[in-house]
Amino acid sequence: MDTAQTAAYLRRIGVERPAAPTTAALRELHLAHLRSVPFENLSLHQGEEVDLTEQDLFAKIVERGRGGFCYELNGLFAALLAALGFEVTLLQARVYGDSGRPGIPYDHLALRVRTEDGGDWLADIGFGTHSHLPLDLTERGEQKDPGGTFSIAEAPGGDLDVLKDGKPQYVIDQRPRALEDFTAGAWYHRTSPKSHFTRSLVCTLVTGTGRVTLSGRKLTVTTSGEREVTELATDAEVLTAYETHFGISLEEVPQVAKPVRVGGR
Repeated sequence: MDTAQTAAYLRRIGVERPAAPTTAALRELHLAHLRSVPFENLSLHQGEEVDLTEQDLFAKIVERGRGGFCYELNGLFAALLAALGFEVTLLQARVYGDSGRPGIPYDHLALRVRTEDGGDWLADIGFGTHSHLPLDLTERGEQKDPGGTFSIAEAPGGDLDVLKDGKPQYVIDQRPRALEDFTAGAWYHRTSPKSHFTRSLVCTLVTGTGRVTLSGRKLTVTTSGEREVTELATDAEVLTAYETHFGISLEEVPQVAKPVRVGGR
């Protein structure tokens, strides 16, 4: 990511270029990203490709003002952090399902970020409702965060479990990965009828007082813990909600697409 692209990305999230890659700078960038760039899966239902290249992700998220899901958001955030001097490692993780078992390999992309003042952090701006601030990878006790109470625990084989309010969220493989390694995981979540991304529409953003989420026609605004749910009656209301709350301008309302089935299954 060159200097001009880095500057454009920082404008997108409303942050000045930090003087140094410190823990304080990482915290500011992490929270600003969550409040500026929505976690959304609209491309999957609009017939758009999900291309995991820095060029394509920059065009979508920065130039077009869109959001994305974990591979896109954390993939491009890693490039920004590296351009700002942080030491960044891409990590593959498997998300725990309702059965309590982890999902497929490369189910999720998270980031290990080391700062010049000695911090070793889990940065993740691509997991929907997750921590607002980076989590300390060296801490094994509870970590209080505006998004909940988190903890990181040792898991078999050198892996790490990430828990929110005592419930396992995902398990991290600590070996370094490259962005292209996640292509198969992104394809699975874009096409499989078993993926929750193909079964629903979601667009969500952290706000200064809570969170705003649009799922299909249901708009949920959470303010200081209080939820207000509105069923949007018309297409015009839905399109206005995308524009007003997320800065996303659409020509037509996204509809849940039928997943592609491979091999006649």
